[in-house]
Amino acid sequence: MRRGSGLVQTFSPGLQPTLRALVTQMIITSDNTATDMVIEAVGLNRVNGLLEAEGYVDTRLKMTTGDLFREVWVRADLANVSMTDREVFEGGFPGDEDASARSFVLEGDSTVWLGRTTAREMSRLLEQVFGAELADEAASEQMIDILRGQFYTSRLPQRVRFQGVGIAHKTGDWPPIAGNDVGILFYDGGPTVISVFTNQNTGDFFDLEATLGLIAQDIVEAWR
Repeated sequence: MRRGSGLVQTFSPGLQPTLRALVTQMIITSDNTATDMVIEAVGLNRVNGLLEAEGYVDTRLKMTTGDLFREVWVRADLANVSMTDREVFEGGFPGDEDASARSFVLEGDSTVWLGRTTAREMSRLLEQVFGAELADEAASEQMIDILRGQFYTSRLPQRVRFQGVGIAHKTGDWPPIAGNDVGILFYDGGPTVISVFTNQNTGDFFDLEATLGLIAQDIVEAWR
């Protein structure tokens, strides 16, 4: 069980979800518990092996969300390195007066994070999924359908979803320091792939999300 976003953490122990259900929650609610269960089922090394085989140089999965959340506690006190996943979950996140400053430094430390990628490589990945280059057409269509089911609409879809634009997308964040969104816009000038990543934000998080919405709107208005 993992804190942060997602619904699986709210269910009682003993739930036996399918892999498909976990993958779906991993995408549409950014479920951290589901994400780590998928990583355990599939294997971190297999994920990176596929990325390497497909020619991805800058995209790698480095750890689980559980590992990242433990690092938050370790940075508060090195003695916390021995915390179990359950202890990390029950502890939540440190609430001392220096917690926000440490979180800001952690988010900016690329050596200690879930993984790494670039906007260019993430755009390429979306193109490959859309073009059924990584799996057959039926499976690829299911991937797009899952991405279309994304619950969070405050970034790329914020404006265009009211303008007849469909969007299959995935958010990623560490509020209020980072708020990312990548996706495919479906409209009469598209489809169009957009990848927007933010880092070390010190402004209003509402403005950050609104900016992503404006980017999508500008592109749709320019290319429609």
